[in-house]
Amino acid sequence: MTQKQNHFQKIKSFYQDPEYFRQVLQIAVPIAAQQLVTSSLNMASVVIIGQKGEVAVAAVGLANQIFFLLNLVLFGIGSGMAIFTAQLWGKRDVPNIRKVLGLALKLQTGAALVFFGLAQFIPTQLISIYSTDARVIATGAEYLRAFSGSFISFAVTFTYAFTLRSTGNVRLPVAVSIGSLVINAGLTYGLVFGAWGLPALGVLGAAWAINIARGLEMLMLLLMTYHQPDSPAAATLSELRYFDLAFTWKIMKPVIPVALNEILWSFGITTYNIIYARMGTETIAAVNIYSTVDNIAFALLIGLGNATAVLVGNKIGAGEEKLAYTYAGRSIGLAVAFGWLVGGALLLIRTPVLGLYNVSPTVIDNAYRLMTFAALAIWVRACNMIIIIGALRSGGDTVFSLILDGLVIWVVGVPLAALGAFVFGLPLQFVYLLALSEEATKLVAGFWRYFSKKWINNMTEVVTEK
Repeated sequence: MTQKQNHFQKIKSFYQDPEYFRQVLQIAVPIAAQQLVTSSLNMASVVIIGQKGEVAVAAVGLANQIFFLLNLVLFGIGSGMAIFTAQLWGKRDVPNIRKVLGLALKLQTGAALVFFGLAQFIPTQLISIYSTDARVIATGAEYLRAFSGSFISFAVTFTYAFTLRSTGNVRLPVAVSIGSLVINAGLTYGLVFGAWGLPALGVLGAAWAINIARGLEMLMLLLMTYHQPDSPAAATLSELRYFDLAFTWKIMKPVIPVALNEILWSFGITTYNIIYARMGTETIAAVNIYSTVDNIAFALLIGLGNATAVLVGNKIGAGEEKLAYTYAGRSIGLAVAFGWLVGGALLLIRTPVLGLYNVSPTVIDNAYRLMTFAALAIWVRACNMIIIIGALRSGGDTVFSLILDGLVIWVVGVPLAALGAFVFGLPLQFVYLLALSEEATKLVAGFWRYFSKKWINNMTEVVTEK
């Protein structure tokens, strides 16, 4: 047997585990489907709004940057809490799962209220951070103030969905979310253009469509969760109100680095967008168009990342640490393979997809070049997601994750992108490439940490110890 054949046999043997694939598919497929529907309908909304021109696309995209920051704060808190939820579910410790849910709900709604207040009272100042175009600022501020009404309902939905996923009930939040997104897409079209007897509200119609859809989504998820009283997420009011300082500190100690990680990373991403926006309205419009397509391309990989996080956490909580390490390794390999496939598909669909937008040729050309670079780099980003979210965080290695994901972006990516844009005056695609240097740095350090096995920590012992 040649050395090449020997390597092939080792890889083949590594992936001959039907139980792993059964569990991954059970979680990843619904989440990937949800992500695909979410991204597709978001793209449809951007196409609808795009019929109003590039100012509308830029304004809505920049207003969504504020929601993006909220989303990542919620994700930081939620994924930190999910470390405990997934591992506690490995031990079937429902009482402590519900205590964690109650604490998460308090923190998530508190964060949503802060962002709601900012959007209501200083929307113009917030949009002005990103753009100097008076038309973009005025439209974006009006849109932000209107659609911030969805922040609270989104936070509640987000918290329950995280708990349900971590305890193996992936289909319920996915089904409710898809239903909400379909309603949102229909209402967006109706309220933007005045179809089906609805008022023609222009860009504001998209904001009200989101408010209505997210309110319905929250109500449906809560009703269906509490219709199953044995669900780990069906916490009683007293369980949700439970507060104990010692318990809270045990939970928050590893969660704080995760939340700080997401805050630093999200401000890094929004700084990238400030850089792009300061390069011109056509530039940020191209970035917003590219982002919607990129989100669709990343759907399958997000499903794999979420599945890995749940499975790795469950296995560590059940005391099967060796299997958790193996599962994470398999997912990293799949991320590389799927990343190459998705990247190839993205290269093929660039031209027909961009033909859907009613924007200037310059915007289309910039978006085309961005999609090319993104397609070539998507496997690197996929690996980093699996390593950081699927392995390190699930194993409670939150401080190293903070350094890797929250600080590298500020030390490597942001400075290089700013130099490229404002000192060397490089075209958009090369500024984006400089921003991607952050991902290459994370990949090298992330692989080293994964192989060290130092990221594997059983967090259930922290919660249950007296």
